[in-house]
Amino acid sequence: MDEERALYIVRAGEAGAIERVLRDYSDKHRATFKFESTDEDKRKKLCEGIFKILLKDIPTTCQVSCLEVLRILSRDKKVLVPVTTKENMQILLRLAKLNESDDSLEKVSEFPVIVESLKCLCNIVFNSQMAQQLSLELNLAAKLCNLLRKCKDRKFINDIKCFDLRLLFVLSLLHTDIRSQLRYELQGLPLLTQILESAFSIKWTDEYESAIDHNGPPLSPQETDCAIEALKALFNVTVDSWKVHKESESHQFRVMAAVLRHCLLIVGPTEDKTEELHSNAVNLLSNVPVSCLDVLICPLTHEETAQEATTLDELPSDKTAEKETVLKSNTMVYNGMNMEAIHVLLNFMEKRIDKGSSYREGLTPVLSLLTECSRAHRNIRKFLKDQVLPPLRDVTNRPEVGSTVRNKLVRLMTHVDLGVKQIAAEFLFVLCKERVDSLLKYTGYGNAAGLLAARGLLAGGRGDNWYSEDEDTDTEEYKNAKPKEELLKPMGLKPDGTITPLEEALSQYSVIEETSSDTD
Repeated sequence: MDEERALYIVRAGEAGAIERVLRDYSDKHRATFKFESTDEDKRKKLCEGIFKILLKDIPTTCQVSCLEVLRILSRDKKVLVPVTTKENMQILLRLAKLNESDDSLEKVSEFPVIVESLKCLCNIVFNSQMAQQLSLELNLAAKLCNLLRKCKDRKFINDIKCFDLRLLFVLSLLHTDIRSQLRYELQGLPLLTQILESAFSIKWTDEYESAIDHNGPPLSPQETDCAIEALKALFNVTVDSWKVHKESESHQFRVMAAVLRHCLLIVGPTEDKTEELHSNAVNLLSNVPVSCLDVLICPLTHEETAQEATTLDELPSDKTAEKETVLKSNTMVYNGMNMEAIHVLLNFMEKRIDKGSSYREGLTPVLSLLTECSRAHRNIRKFLKDQVLPPLRDVTNRPEVGSTVRNKLVRLMTHVDLGVKQIAAEFLFVLCKERVDSLLKYTGYGNAAGLLAARGLLAGGRGDNWYSEDEDTDTEEYKNAKPKEELLKPMGLKPDGTITPLEEALSQYSVIEETSSDTD
């Protein structure tokens, strides 16, 4: 009945009546995502009628009402088949100010029309293969980039940027050709990075360093949403970028990594939004060539160096010789380097472990990132080693028992998901400089057996990668316990099926054999 009444007014009514009936329809079906098949034909005709009205000179408020209903109807894939034409797509492009002839975004009254048109395009492109093909024919990606350039430094049109970016994400998700076009022809990497800079209001203090105000306000909901959409679009653009050949590309990736470092050190309007923001930053950092990730850490400023010196002077004399990891004014410092971003990644990883679910999607990206950072960058590895595998003092409990980060990671080494346990073991192995004896010290033989078997290192030794020979000292507790440890004890089955040390099992079988011989 709703579609029939709306269709009647759309066909015969004037603009005011059309606006009223469509607004009522929109209010009633705002949360509708499943539609009755019996009214499918009426919905198709309603879509066709709305496109005809959008061709006319009608008030802005009526355009918005038409587009809101079209957005709702475009959730139904079957309805889109007859209405997804080149002419109708061009109507939406014109209303979204995506035509090259539209040079500016000066009329604020038109902004709701632009936003609703972009929302419609997002739904239609996502749900219609025909629309996806037409997007290529109409060069939609280039038009979207052009619109972004018009509004990248204007914060009062965040909604336009947000849905422009969302449509770019959808296009680049569905078409690999568009990823390449965005990356090279349209210069999507610097463009989208600049969108992030604008959302975060970044002020550069050096080529790859930005000023961080720890006492500043959180990002607004609009800035956060815009940043998340930009991060998702950038992920698609850079998904095949693990190897960089040109110096200019290396510079672009370092700038992006520096922006992502800034992203990790700020917060959104809520805890959930902050986690979503950081999660997308982690995913994108996984696409950055590992050689460019050195910008995640940076030398201390003169002010931070003075603070560190003060902190170390305040420590007892017997502590200053230990690793220089101090927390002062929200700054994590190690060996003269600011490690805040790495510390945020470590905390993010631990929170994902504590969730206890969706490890493959939620945990493996950050674990892989930390593993590659540790393998390539000595200061990052040494800092993480101190945080995750501090000097071993608890030698009475099994490595997987407890609530420390080490305990949690060791438990993951025997997880049922092969990918999860492999990356957890790999991370700890890298922190141990791929030395088997060091890994066994922190994890135990049983927990490490899977990785060692896969590497052919059950008999000991070390991995293929080279690491600096920095000192790995043992605590007094470990030195005292080490002679009593039995890292590997061969076991066998007794005749009754129970497990026992191999020597005892063999002796029992010998007795049985001798008894059998006497009987014969």
